[in-house]
Formats: sequence, C-alpha cells, structure tokens
Amino acid sequence: MITGKNIVLTGCDSGIGLEVLKILVKGNNHILAVDKNIDNLKKFDPEKVTIMQIDVSTQEAVDAIFVKAEEIFDFIDIFYANAGYPYYEEMNYTDWNRVSAMFETNVFSPIYSYQKYVKYLDGRKGVMAITVSAIGEMAMPGFTIYSSSKFAMHGFQQGVRLEKPDNVQLTCLYPVATNTNFFRVANDIQFKKPFPVQEPELVAKKMVEGIESGKSKVSPCLLFDISKILMGIIPPVRTVYWGLEKKKFAEFKNNIKNKTGVKWDE
Repeated sequence: MITGKNIVLTGCDSGIGLEVLKILVKGNNHILAVDKNIDNLKKFDPEKVTIMQIDVSTQEAVDAIFVKAEEIFDFIDIFYANAGYPYYEEMNYTDWNRVSAMFETNVFSPIYSYQKYVKYLDGRKGVMAITVSAIGEMAMPGFTIYSSSKFAMHGFQQGVRLEKPDNVQLTCLYPVATNTNFFRVANDIQFKKPFPVQEPELVAKKMVEGIESGKSKVSPCLLFDISKILMGIIPPVRTVYWGLEKKKFAEFKNNIKNKTGVKWDE
C-alpha cells in the first residue's frame, strides 16, 4: 500500500482517477485532488484530500497546481497526470479548435507537468505517473483524434524514458476501454464499446500497485498484451478485429444519419 506520501492527482472526480483516489486515501497520504468537476471529491476527508477545481488544459492551470501543491506539501512525492477525455466521432469536419482542445488536455498538459515536476525535484527522488492508453498503441475507428493524442503520449514516454534523470520514476498506465463515464463524454449518443472492457476498480488497483513497485508500464489487460503478440505474428488477426470494430462504428454513423441514436441518459 502507498502510504505517507504527498500526491497530486488530476482528473479524479470520476473514472479511473476516482478509483485511484479511493485507494490512496486508505493510506496515510495527503492528496491534492484536481479536476474541473468536483462533485464526487467533496465526500472525502478534507484532512486527507485537498480539492482544487481547475481545468488542467493550460500552462497557467498547471503552474497554479504546482503553486497549490507547494503551499500544502513540504514535498511532492508523486505527481499523477491522469486527466484526459475522448471524442467518438467521424473525422468528416474541419475544426482546428476542436482538435487543439483535446491535445491541450491530453498531451500538452501532462508533458508540461512532467517538465515542471522534473525541475521541481531538482535531483530529489520522485514519481511521475501518466495515464496513456492501449489506444495509444493501436488506433480504433471513431477515436481518431483521441488515438492521435494517446499515440503522442506513447511516443513522449518512450522518448523521455531514454533521457530522463535517474531520480525520476516514470510509470505509465495503458488501460483498454474502461467501464466509466468516459464513453458518455466521448459522445452523448450511445455506441458500442470497443472490446475488451475492464472495470475501473481493477485498473486503478493495478496502477497503484505498479507505482508502488516501480514499474515503468502498467498494462492491466492480459488479453490485450496477448493479442498484440498474436497480431504481430499473424497480421490478419488485427484486420479481423478492426473489421468488427468498424462495424460498430458504421452502426453508430447510421444511427446518427437516421437520427435514431439513443442518448446515454435515456
């Protein structure tokens, strides 16, 4: 169990981040819980969890997070950049700002957080954790922009790992589709989730264990790891899998076209 640590955790009002927070509060930790929505954070013991309501997608916001952390902590032991969000849609539009908005949250913010944290540590030992995604290793139909942002983070962690200072532990999470509010954020019209789907409690447990044990990569789905090997050996397996996911996407597009899509809340 991680205990006695000062931790910054972003994107923790729901999903994997919320489940990670639930685990961390069991230890004698003090957590700066950061999210633009804070409804679920208010139930935690304020002696253990300090809430900061902010959108992490700007340089100014990340700077403010570090200022707040230095106000309440004598040292930041762990910085976990978990915040991120998806789109599920067809790439049939021209919109610079829509693409930029996702990269600001999913890519620029965690990269800048890493830069800030390494400078803050100044040679002291610390843990930087980042949620990447299995979709950062294999793109999926409907998630083109999201996949692009996670491919960028996969490339970032791969490159920076070759040059990071030895005092920094970098632990990256690669979850498959997780049964959270993630899909409602992606599109307000229901769509079939990519296979396989894991529960957030399991993903969070694996990630916390990975941070504690010093792992560089946490891949909570054994099936995905096996399938990557299989697809590398037998490429048609990937083609078949993508074909099945493309059928789901085609059904979604048809529902949108015919305006028969059902909203998640219905």
